[in-house]
Amino acid sequence: MAVSRVCWARAALWGSAGPPGPYVARRLQFVRSGMAWGAPRSSKLHLSPKADMKSLISYVVTKTKVINGKYHRFLGRHFPRFYVLYTIFMKGLQMLWADAKKARRIKTNMWKHNIKFHQLSYREMEHLRQVCAKGRYPEVHGDIIKFRRDVTKCLFLGILSIPPFANYLVFLLMYLFPRQLLIQHFWTPKQQIDFLDIYHALRKQSHPEILCYLEKVIPLISDSGLRWHMTELCTKMQRGTHPAIHDILALRECFSNHPLGMNQLHALQMKALSRAMLLTPYLPPVLLRYRLKTHTTVIHQLDKALAKLGIGQLTAQEVKSACYLRGLNSTHIAEERCRTWLGEWLQLSCSLKEAELSLLLHNVVLLSINYIGTRR
Repeated sequence: MAVSRVCWARAALWGSAGPPGPYVARRLQFVRSGMAWGAPRSSKLHLSPKADMKSLISYVVTKTKVINGKYHRFLGRHFPRFYVLYTIFMKGLQMLWADAKKARRIKTNMWKHNIKFHQLSYREMEHLRQVCAKGRYPEVHGDIIKFRRDVTKCLFLGILSIPPFANYLVFLLMYLFPRQLLIQHFWTPKQQIDFLDIYHALRKQSHPEILCYLEKVIPLISDSGLRWHMTELCTKMQRGTHPAIHDILALRECFSNHPLGMNQLHALQMKALSRAMLLTPYLPPVLLRYRLKTHTTVIHQLDKALAKLGIGQLTAQEVKSACYLRGLNSTHIAEERCRTWLGEWLQLSCSLKEAELSLLLHNVVLLSINYIGTRR
């Protein structure tokens, strides 16, 4: 009987004693498929670790945007003045980051292709100058660009914001001392105008002193014709007349050698010219002369690149920025008059040689002091 039960079981299992039941058939099918193809796979789809990380990052970014939106709406409703300051600060950070990336691309391209600063296009040169030399005391030394002033400001704010909740103190200081603590990326449009007026008023204080030095050197000019031209120029300047380009170019010899060449300028003259260029005058004479030379050289290089590009290709903001750099307070002058003045500057600058850059340095005063609309 035991043997018969074993035979019946084998027959039931392998189908030799009749058709198997439905349960047995399902088990057979499952076992055979498992033996043929291996272990069964789960029907659930598993993403790769890389795809999981991307989805996690996307989720975090989405949630962050939602939280930021709620935070902005909360500030806008309950703290409108603080919200304006906060918005300007965030936009300033974005602009600063974008400008820094663009400057890095330009510098990388210069390094890869062995391009010097003066070989760049006008907008690339101007972008490097603005990003790396913003602030009251810009320093651009050929293709070596320094930005210690901006870095100092950013480091100061960064150190203050390290302790918990100290960022609110930073916002308070920014609100109370924006000109001293902030760079131009973080100025409001009104602050742009007000602060540029303040800086121009500071450099305008040196104009009478520079004209006084020009009058003092008249007896030192050996050539009688040059002496007469210098006397006429100083008389016109004192009367409030805007000088013509040919009146200034007639004196180029005086500014290439004694007594007004770059290497012949006295310490007090260089201090006054440094203030007119918005450069710090509190340095030894050797450093003052070096900074004036390098700063004027960069402007001369910018002028050549701008002449190649054409003033007509500049936007209104670019024109005003170019005029302000060269001594004209363009914040309250119409765009067309700024373009006219910039054309006069380029005509004079592109006529000068490297040995005559002292004349270009003095043009910061000669061409701007009596221009229409500058006296307020």
